[in-house]
Amino acid sequence: MEKFFLKTSDGIKIAVNHHKSGHKELVILIHGWFMTKDSKAFSSMAKDFSEHFEVISFDCRGHGKSSGFYTFTSKETIDLETVVNYAKKYYEKIYLIGFSLGGAIALIHGAIHSDIDKIIVVSAPSDFSKIENQMWKKEAWIPTLKKFELKRWISVRPSLIIRKKIKPIEIIENVKTPTLFIAGVKDPTVHNWHTKKLYDKAICKKHFELFNSIHAEDLYLDEPEKFINTCINWLK
Repeated sequence: MEKFFLKTSDGIKIAVNHHKSGHKELVILIHGWFMTKDSKAFSSMAKDFSEHFEVISFDCRGHGKSSGFYTFTSKETIDLETVVNYAKKYYEKIYLIGFSLGGAIALIHGAIHSDIDKIIVVSAPSDFSKIENQMWKKEAWIPTLKKFELKRWISVRPSLIIRKKIKPIEIIENVKTPTLFIAGVKDPTVHNWHTKKLYDKAICKKHFELFNSIHAEDLYLDEPEKFINTCINWLK
């Protein structure tokens, strides 16, 4: 695995893990709020996907080893664009898999650009302002504590500035890339109606899957084999 930094157009250093396994197709993993490329969940996921594709995972600004402050989708699209532009130099087929706010970022990228072959979004919100985020429910805080990683938690730096955000539900019809929408039946953070609403309004080639789980990377952690196989079947 190669580790390096890319610099965005607005001067942010983005930390990248590039898993090279000899495959011709590339998967880019996009974490959500409070996750990093080096978390146990994403490290394990990258390893599983690398058996079938080459994989890039990266820290969005304000997370992990990247610089800057997290803006909750306002500027993270610049981070993804930077990584995609790097990947286009080496791969003819590029796939995005985004989780939670990472899913929103993937959809926004797909609506603006036509340089991705397929997209998968997991627990993607339709509108940031309507995210339920019921963190007091045991379904939310117990899994959060189970995934506790001190190094990851202290690396997160949110922006204090309220910025205008693109609402995925308002741009989903501009996404022409085939997209798989995945949600958790019991998600207390981004209720699954968000992802279903995005799926219903999308006009691209599409498919919707419900997992008997909760939120984002937890769908992978609860049923890793099913999750990986579902994604591979869509991408292949």
